[in-house]
Amino acid sequence: MTQDKAAPTSGSILVVGGGISGLTTALEAAEVGYEVFLVEKNPSLGGRVAQLNQYFPKLCPPTCGLEINYRRIKDNPRIKVLTLAEVEKIDGGPGNYTAKIKLTPRYVNENCTCCGECGEACEAEIPNEFNLSMNRSKAAYLPHPMAFPQRYVISPQIIGTEDANRCKDVCKYNAVELDMQAKTVDLKVGAVVWATGWEPYDAAKIDNLGFGQHQNIVTNMMMERLASKTGPTQGKIVRPSDDQAPKSIAFVQCAGSRDENHLPYCSYICCMASLKHVTYIRAQYPDTKVYIFYIDIRSPGDRYQKFYDKIKEDKNVFLIKGKVAEVSEDPATKSITVVAENTLTGEKIRQTVDMAVLATGMQPTAANIKLPADLNYNSDGFIINDYGKGGMFAAGCANKPADVVSSNQNATGMALKAIQTLVRR
Repeated sequence: MTQDKAAPTSGSILVVGGGISGLTTALEAAEVGYEVFLVEKNPSLGGRVAQLNQYFPKLCPPTCGLEINYRRIKDNPRIKVLTLAEVEKIDGGPGNYTAKIKLTPRYVNENCTCCGECGEACEAEIPNEFNLSMNRSKAAYLPHPMAFPQRYVISPQIIGTEDANRCKDVCKYNAVELDMQAKTVDLKVGAVVWATGWEPYDAAKIDNLGFGQHQNIVTNMMMERLASKTGPTQGKIVRPSDDQAPKSIAFVQCAGSRDENHLPYCSYICCMASLKHVTYIRAQYPDTKVYIFYIDIRSPGDRYQKFYDKIKEDKNVFLIKGKVAEVSEDPATKSITVVAENTLTGEKIRQTVDMAVLATGMQPTAANIKLPADLNYNSDGFIINDYGKGGMFAAGCANKPADVVSSNQNATGMALKAIQTLVRR
């Protein structure tokens, strides 16, 4: 009895999400010969990694990895990038899907040279979402300095106003199109990879930790933006209330994680993120006192353990095993007092600091917005891969909490799974 050899079928791959997992999936599939549609809901690629100041394992800025990937995308005609695009519906089955994609107008076409004159002419300002609304930007803006594509966006909030007209009038390249309309396109694809990523858990839901109530409490992702040279303070870590250098900082680990009232699971990266933030603080402030309140420090693998061991050697870093029960503010000084019980000594600790950082957990995007496809989820909103059925797969943090390295490895595997769907036996 003979077996037919595997033969490639005509087919494309849809990758939903342009973060590090989506980029890796798209590039791995395209560079072995498959057509890929890369769909991203935001105006630029890069996802959460683009928002980081540095990332493991080498503590590189995101430019290190993303610039190389962007160059590979530019050089590969098999990858079609659709930004400001969202999947509305997917019909069909493995090897034969129809995806309906909604394209939101950018109001700026490919003639844009990023000269910035539309931004200068624009008077209106909007919250800067890339900086987690810690500052404001013009309503005609480049999403961030490393944005791909390098093209401005005009906020729909000013369409129909004199501001928008000024943007159009000042553009020498006829790049501003104020009459752009939303449209939908249908894509025929053989496989779909959901690389929809993650969102920081909403710290305002954790009543006892004071986020949104006290100005000098920030989240771990806000700390990343504060430390970044492209962030709201040009990389200077300061107290939000008065822009002063903090002489003491508390990190509250598992903020909403490992908590049946919020996220019952460990988000994998929070401990290492806070230890990384200690290096940011130490680089700017050699004498600042750092207090880390934790349930368990999880440093998976030899490399992360060595990093943790090095942080412990710092005489101004104090590790306190205890879950924070209460956070309060001094109305006069805006200082923050953190209350916890040291589970090793039984002592109740009240530590007053200049600011506090909540290590909020990693929640899959699909936990808040269910995806328009026939997918299975676990109770926490992560997509469960059904390899037996095939056709649609989840990569990176859409499938489970993961760091950048693990997400890259997983995305490579999902690219292979997608390719296997396109091979008829």
